[in-house]
Amino acid sequence: MNDDVHRYNRDRWEALAAADALFTRPRLDLDAAAARAYLRLEQLAITEELTGTRVLCLAGGGGQQSAAFALLGADVTVLDISPGQLARDRVAAEHYGVETRTVEGDMRDLSAFEAASFDLVWHPYSLTFVPDCRVVFREVARVTRAGGRYYLMCANPFFSGLTHASWNGEGYTLKDPYVNGARTSYPDQEWVYDRAEATIGQPVEYRQTLSHLMNGLIGEGFVLTFLSEITAGDPEAAPGSWGHFTDVAPPWLELVWRLKGSCQWAHVG
Repeated sequence: MNDDVHRYNRDRWEALAAADALFTRPRLDLDAAAARAYLRLEQLAITEELTGTRVLCLAGGGGQQSAAFALLGADVTVLDISPGQLARDRVAAEHYGVETRTVEGDMRDLSAFEAASFDLVWHPYSLTFVPDCRVVFREVARVTRAGGRYYLMCANPFFSGLTHASWNGEGYTLKDPYVNGARTSYPDQEWVYDRAEATIGQPVEYRQTLSHLMNGLIGEGFVLTFLSEITAGDPEAAPGSWGHFTDVAPPWLELVWRLKGSCQWAHVG
């Protein structure tokens, strides 16, 4: 896949990796206990041992989640659009003395993998970088085994395009119509990378309405097992700050889905 969306996302994430942006920095300070805590597995109701579990970190390069899963004994594959990001996964694997497989590709095309290849697909924030989430869901369903799980962190569609900069003195003003596929763009937060060292284009994102998300996954045979809204949890945050904004308008959702089929979790070869 090599359309304008692919090229923009690839170039942008290559620039972010070169700038050592927050989400491109490998985690090199983990042990097994810290890895479970970092992934928040218990909070997500994923309590099983992961030894031998086939995990796909989908659009999840950077040497963060891949390192954590590998330390827990999982068989880890990372697919990412950015070679620079995948290089960070290899750095993390070498640091810990573990093995991970890295594959350059677009989340909308998982043809590099056979059907039912994975027990768990782990998909951190990236879904809104493509215009239609259902293309991704179709691919995820194909590569997930029956009874396998799909972790998805994505934008809360009700607040797409809204940030703490939308504070008007009384609240955060919603202005854009609630339309599936609507394109939006906004500046990266100041803490993402050093602006004095690099100038990088803004993210281009597409709103995925809640009904489009949920019905798309249901239509592929997934059953929802966990849902949460992510907030800062900072009651002392000042109005107009990032922490206050996230407590008023949670910008992210976390969901865990199971593909219909056997409820057995461990893969049997």
